[in-house]
Amino acid sequence: MREKSKRTDKAMPTPRQEPIDARPDRLPSSALETTQPNVRTSPAYILAGATATGKSRVAQALAEQTGCAILSADAMLVYKGMDIGTAKPTPAERGSVPYHGIDLVTPAEPFSTGRWLAAACGASELGMRNLESGTGDAPRLIVAGGTGLYIKALTDGIGGAGADPEARAAWQRVFEQGGLRALQDALRQKSPAAFAAIPDPSNPRRLIRALEHLAASGALPQHWKRPPPNSQLRTPNSQLRTPNSELHTPPIVVLTMPREQLHRRILRRAETMFASGLAEEVRALREAYPEWSATAAKAIGYAETAAMLDGALTREQAVERTATRTRQLAKRQETWFRHQANAAWLNVTENETTEDTARRVLQLWRQHGPTAIRQPPG
Repeated sequence: MREKSKRTDKAMPTPRQEPIDARPDRLPSSALETTQPNVRTSPAYILAGATATGKSRVAQALAEQTGCAILSADAMLVYKGMDIGTAKPTPAERGSVPYHGIDLVTPAEPFSTGRWLAAACGASELGMRNLESGTGDAPRLIVAGGTGLYIKALTDGIGGAGADPEARAAWQRVFEQGGLRALQDALRQKSPAAFAAIPDPSNPRRLIRALEHLAASGALPQHWKRPPPNSQLRTPNSQLRTPNSELHTPPIVVLTMPREQLHRRILRRAETMFASGLAEEVRALREAYPEWSATAAKAIGYAETAAMLDGALTREQAVERTATRTRQLAKRQETWFRHQANAAWLNVTENETTEDTARRVLQLWRQHGPTAIRQPPG
């Protein structure tokens, strides 16, 4: 769920479309290389951050200015009809900017990162065509969102063999009976090196997947390995530094906002959602789709609205619970980007205009160049 509030700042002037001043043929070779065979890459600019930091409006402004399309990396925007509670840009807000990665399935349908990545491939072909055409144009795709797993899948792919249901159930029983320590001990015993390399050894789902990968191929996916210490150069409280030669990919720009300001914005947004007809939206969706997928049913704002319609919560309780869950989501997202991404952190404030933030994002993109996103073989 993402920021959607009444715009108070002036729209960015767009007298003409300006390329992002980073021609693919002038980029450092490391920006567009991959170490895996049979994998093509195409260039794109990525703008990430926690929910409610304003990245969607900034991406829209930059797309209008540069002529880029937008690929949404937001796990909730994939659902058709879930508009108010996800702060999905309206057709009027999108204007002439092409959007990809939104309205892919109904709330009744299951969805996965793999399905999103398949849908995203069409959008990433925009950058590939520009790169192969020799026209010298800058990448024409902006990836914007807060779902880190989607962004990671774009840059690193989804590695590893498919899960064996019986093996997964067995490891799940190990976890239920022995807790996190039992899974950690099992992974250490099978491969001390793999345990040392895994980036989040306190995540039981990741431990189970690591054990599955070891059983299937004897190794972890390359992109799972814990990044070197110098990849932590950029944190929300540190100064931006030009990446040194040991960093193999350009950083992605990640917006961050002072916590008190972000919490105020989150509460205002929750209040606005309910005042803008979220209850009516949920009521209509429940009539159209009596059974929802587990992910859609738990979506922030939608679960609380359903409980309110069923009489389990008052409106005030639903608003407060929505705000609370959104704050928790924002914290998880920022933690993920801090530990899992090579990030160039950009501090923003609630009083900063979209135009000013967009200008600073553009400067970082020009400084670091685009990110290579993966194309399927063939």
